[in-house]
Amino acid sequence: MIEATPLPGVFQITPPRHGDARGFFSESWNAKTLRKAGLELPAFVQDNHSMSVDAGTVRGLHYQSPPHAQGKLVRCGRGSIFDVAVDVRKGSPTYGKWFGTELSYENGRQLWVPVGFLHGFATLEPDSEIIYKCTDHYAPECDGAVRWDSVGIDWPMGDLEPILSEKDQAAIPFAEFETPFKYED
Repeated sequence: MIEATPLPGVFQITPPRHGDARGFFSESWNAKTLRKAGLELPAFVQDNHSMSVDAGTVRGLHYQSPPHAQGKLVRCGRGSIFDVAVDVRKGSPTYGKWFGTELSYENGRQLWVPVGFLHGFATLEPDSEIIYKCTDHYAPECDGAVRWDSVGIDWPMGDLEPILSEKDQAAIPFAEFETPFKYED
């Protein structure tokens, strides 16, 4: 199932699961199936897998600027996360707006975050694993971050204390961010 979100270009994708007493099988990525359903995603060149030990771990809001900007197809292989995309395409009617959704082992949902969006997540359970496909290779010279709590995102973390990397603690606030992305109608 492919669901549009309030942010044009950002989609929730929930592949079907086929289960029995042994467990389930799911085809988590199939370009041909998505194309037939009307969604054409760019080619992927890199897969990443991260694991966060503690609930409340926040990673983001990250981006990779041109010429190595990345689109990401994100899913949670174990545990659960609140995954977020923020539109930072200069001139976009939804600039600065965000969309968040829970991705979990249980729901099998994925989030497509295209180029021109900040991406981040907060773990909602211990030992959560995040797996994502990228449309460009990691390029440290293009790597950037915006402070996770400076965009007005309603993070559903309850009483969890945020756990941040040094990079994310030092990230600039959204009000100081100069976007390298342009909106193309």
